[in-house]
Amino acid sequence: MFATIEAFAKEWESESELTDRVLGRLTDDSLRQAIAADRRTLGELAWHLVTSLRFMAALGLDFDGGADPAPGSAAGIAEEYRRISSALLQAVRVQWSDDSLGEARTIMGEQWRNGDSLRFTLMHQAHHRGQMTVLMRQAGLRPPEIYGPTYETWVDQGKTPLA
Repeated sequence: MFATIEAFAKEWESESELTDRVLGRLTDDSLRQAIAADRRTLGELAWHLVTSLRFMAALGLDFDGGADPAPGSAAGIAEEYRRISSALLQAVRVQWSDDSLGEARTIMGEQWRNGDSLRFTLMHQAHHRGQMTVLMRQAGLRPPEIYGPTYETWVDQGKTPLA
């Protein structure tokens, strides 16, 4: 759980930059990539990641979480993510205090502290970034480095990648 707004803001800025890097590598053609016919496409997964930030409004935060449908381009999805991500961070900074992070709300029938919900939102992004990098590879895109070098980075450096 986050105990201070500043701790959340620092991590949010770092993690949202990583998400932006992934979204920034998408192409319009790649948005149709799916792992299976009955699963989300890369574009649908990217848009879910963007619009899932709306969940934070259920915690009493007032910010513009965007509207459906998804933009028709990869650049539009990335732009909307940057806008909503910034709006969410601003809402947390202005509308909550360190004390409000310990306040609990009922989410899906369970009590969640606001600081825990912020942590969940970060982890939710990381989860979907991982899924997206698999689909990016299948679409022929090179995923960016997230928490360390990619396979391609090792090759570029003349090193033997760990399989």
